[in-house]
Amino acid sequence: MRVVAINSSPHKNKGNTALILNPFLDGIRDEGAQVELIFSRDLNINPCQGDFACMVKTPGHCIQKDDMNWLDHKISQADMVVLASPVYCDGVNGSMKNIMDRTLPQILPFFEIENNHLRHPLREGVKPGKLVLVSNCGFWEIDNFQPLLTHMEAYCKNSHDEFAGALLRPHGPALMNMLEHGMPVDDVLEAAREAGRQIVRNGEISEETLQIVSRELLPMEMYMQILNQYFTQEIEKWKK
Repeated sequence: MRVVAINSSPHKNKGNTALILNPFLDGIRDEGAQVELIFSRDLNINPCQGDFACMVKTPGHCIQKDDMNWLDHKISQADMVVLASPVYCDGVNGSMKNIMDRTLPQILPFFEIENNHLRHPLREGVKPGKLVLVSNCGFWEIDNFQPLLTHMEAYCKNSHDEFAGALLRPHGPALMNMLEHGMPVDDVLEAAREAGRQIVRNGEISEETLQIVSRELLPMEMYMQILNQYFTQEIEKWKK
């Protein structure tokens, strides 16, 4: 199995998103799959120009000359794609959205009816695969991921991929802090690793495993107080 993982966090391996993504990828490797991890911050990818040149002028290829020229090919040939993004304004962040938009060359301009809905068929040679979402959110409640989940499900329908699950970490900043202080949260990381093993072995992730990844780390009011205190200190520091 060939897996392409894209981490769009600007903090790359030092961010909260990587805390869940990296053990998940380790679990995938445990089962013998090949994993390529790519950081969007290292890439030059422009926004989609919306000119449909990739459909009519240069079919299957964007006319823009940037890193999406090779990344789109990797995505189109992967057995599984892992998209890892922090939540920005109820969705993926900008660099991940650019990547998703720029996969347009993978489909044909024509329409077909699928499940009583118009869809674009895939171009010849594009491999339908699985897609897994890994996401971290600064808000405490898990329902803050719902707009992002809805978007990913729709994206998978249009790309003819199987949405194979989502590893979601609400009140994500608490996890790193608790790990640094030796608090008992290692089960969250182990569950993320087990999720990687399961997706390769079984083609899916158990709900029990996903719930551990997303479990409550501390009460809402305590989390609010900690963050408010942190930002108060940061504001005062920059006033000096």
